[in-house]
Amino acid sequence: MAIEQTRARILSRIWQAIAQSGVDISSVPQAEQEKLVSQITDTVLQSLDELLEEASPVTQETTPSVETNEHEEKVLWQGRPFLSLVESYTLTSERIKIVHGMVGRDIENYELIRIQDIDLKQGAGERLLNIGDIHIKGQDASQGDVVLRNIKNPEDFYEILRRAWQEARKRYGLQFREYM
Repeated sequence: MAIEQTRARILSRIWQAIAQSGVDISSVPQAEQEKLVSQITDTVLQSLDELLEEASPVTQETTPSVETNEHEEKVLWQGRPFLSLVESYTLTSERIKIVHGMVGRDIENYELIRIQDIDLKQGAGERLLNIGDIHIKGQDASQGDVVLRNIKNPEDFYEILRRAWQEARKRYGLQFREYM
């Protein structure tokens, strides 16, 4: 379910709970009521994500691990989509690893040198929660496009990915060229 849909469901349930509680909030202006319920909704979503993160073995790292060998693959970032327990992402100096599943697992690897373009997309609700989607376009049709969805701190991750992509291309002697 999309974050906007989840947020709308929680928002609706909070309004229902207020109505069922019997508490008279008519003295509070409507705009203030909406602001309060919106803030409660965002806090509930963030708290739920924190609980899921505690239950998940994947943690986010934004600093590179220590490299012992110049050509050794190193983990640059690990994370999972917001509110997800069954999907995780790992960015290394060589590839993006996408793991789906909790009991049965499906692992997909995407080599950095095969990336053609990277885009960051964020809706208004996602900006409030500081999450976003990273769209990766591949060079060949066999690899296809990949979307890393609901990434926390997407601008930071985007920059880490962009630098890793550029370093991988340099390491293998690949250059960007535009033909006019």
